[in-house]
Amino acid sequence: MASRFAVLLACLLLAACGAPKAPDQSAASKAFMTENGKAAGIVTLPSGLQYRVVRQGPSTGLHPQRADEVKVHYEGKLVSGKVFDSSYERGAPTAMPLSGLIPGWIEALQLMRPGDEWILYVPPELGYGDEQKGDIPSGSVMIFRIELIDVLPAPGRIQQG
Repeated sequence: MASRFAVLLACLLLAACGAPKAPDQSAASKAFMTENGKAAGIVTLPSGLQYRVVRQGPSTGLHPQRADEVKVHYEGKLVSGKVFDSSYERGAPTAMPLSGLIPGWIEALQLMRPGDEWILYVPPELGYGDEQKGDIPSGSVMIFRIELIDVLPAPGRIQQG
């Protein structure tokens, strides 16, 4: 009886552990962002968000605002190069409310115009922080290639650049 109880207890403890947690990436992320910020063409914003402009769209385009929806093509990957999400792989751009995105995207997209393509380097504090999200370890820098295709203004917003 005692051995059955021990086996049952062991099974319950193992089940409570859940999936193995990837090591925290905070120290490596800080080092990456420091070095990346020194690279040619990288812009570092006061928040710590970094970006590089790949292509600029027309200067008359509408900057998205927090209440707007944005249509984007994007690829997200880790510093290791592992892709964790890609609208390119799905074969279609995605439309999303700007307010529902991670802080790094909200900040960057409000600076972009349709036709712009940027590479974003999102520090953990503007991404998922110390939370592990699927294949994204806690404390990770996320690198996004984003093409802003269109801005779908919130109801009542005047459409001008």
